[in-house]
Amino acid sequence: MEITDVKIRKIMTEGRLRAVVSVTIDEMFAVHDIKVVQGDERLFVAMPSRKDENGVFRDIVHPISAAARKLFEDSILEAYSEQLASAELEESALSDEGTDSENVSE
Repeated sequence: MEITDVKIRKIMTEGRLRAVVSVTIDEMFAVHDIKVVQGDERLFVAMPSRKDENGVFRDIVHPISAAARKLFEDSILEAYSEQLASAELEESALSDEGTDSENVSE
């Protein structure tokens, strides 16, 4: 199994939910609504789930082995970190442009 694409669909800054992600496996199978959640000690990945008739949330899809779970978590958290870093660079560049244009007009 190869994770061929990880798309960060949405990033949140408030609450424990940090992002909603889609993953493509072997360029043939997509899993949507994977969540990046801020835990007490670290970020973790929560698979898509739904509430059963007893009010208990059950995963709709999930990795079977620890190795598969690690592959998913590592790939998703790496893509999330890269997205955050890219957004910070973009924000910094825009901020620098604003500062440069202010200096030019003086």
